[in-house]
Amino acid sequence: MKFFMLLGMLVFCNASPQDLTGKMFTFPQQTNTARVKLRTTQNTFEAVTVCLRSFTDLTRNHGLFSMSIPSDANAFLIFKPEAARQIRLWRGSTSHVNFDGKEYNLNTWQDVCSTWDSKTGLGQLWLDGRPTSRKFLKSEMIKGTPMILIGQEQDSHGGGFDAAQSFVGMMTDVHMWNYVLSSCEIQRYMNDLNFSPGNVLNWRALDFETVGKVVLEDNQKGCA
Repeated sequence: MKFFMLLGMLVFCNASPQDLTGKMFTFPQQTNTARVKLRTTQNTFEAVTVCLRSFTDLTRNHGLFSMSIPSDANAFLIFKPEAARQIRLWRGSTSHVNFDGKEYNLNTWQDVCSTWDSKTGLGQLWLDGRPTSRKFLKSEMIKGTPMILIGQEQDSHGGGFDAAQSFVGMMTDVHMWNYVLSSCEIQRYMNDLNFSPGNVLNWRALDFETVGKVVLEDNQKGCA
């Protein structure tokens, strides 16, 4: 009886959110399996802001952040195409925009934030503190149980992975909000100042599961 009580406690502890301050996920090789599932109880989104920091030497297509719902594999997707100065934002499998003219530098930490609001349908990208033009995507709320992944891009709800679109590199400070962050708050995030952590996904209290070859290790962003 004591054994089963202890086992239950261990399972509960492992399932508890963790403070990943000073940590990063490393995806060391190209696969169609390695990924991190990011869990939330939220299942309706009138708006979205996602911020993360990534480090990679990839020049091919790769996903940075993938959220699907049962009815839409690309409910909210931040995607880096092969084109050197372009990042693509999907809000639904039939609605995407390209943000051009942005230097996505290799082998350096990049701060990426994307926003979208169902009231206007407008999406925007911020890269290293610099915003793009706002562009129309889709003015329809996201409704459904989300599957949120980093490391893989979903072509079906929780699946359909393609190794040739997998992320290889390091990622840290992943936050998600169910509203559009103000430009000042985005700047505070990018400058690593005191900002309001994500109310959907919070790196300081993250509920996650790693699958395949993913390493959680100390951050290498540099010394203060």
